[in-house]
Amino acid sequence: GHRIGGGDAFGLSRGRVDLMARVVVNAPARAKRGEVIEIRTLAGHAMETGFRRTQTGELIPRDIITQLVCTYNGVEVFRAELHPAMAANPLLSFTTVATESGTLEFKWSGDNGYAATQSASITVV
Repeated sequence: GHRIGGGDAFGLSRGRVDLMARVVVNAPARAKRGEVIEIRTLAGHAMETGFRRTQTGELIPRDIITQLVCTYNGVEVFRAELHPAMAANPLLSFTTVATESGTLEFKWSGDNGYAATQSASITVV
């Protein structure tokens, strides 16, 4: 497989300086037609629950990724709805069947305008 995206999958910073998203996708570059392939994707995000307070007692506003949608040549193959209990820097893994060469498109969205997209190409033989 190959990795697309910035940063080390396990060394992403917990803090977010801006809305620039750090997303890593790990998917096979090649697969046999009909083969079940594993796809993993990680988004660098602090995932603030909205339940914690600052040292002065002020509530820290919720700021989480709420959704990941993955399409394979335009057809949705995976969707996840995320909630405040999700860990920081969520890593999601799923499988799909390699049917044809094309593109896997990953779209993350969340609170405060968070949006990230990443794609990976796959060649099916």
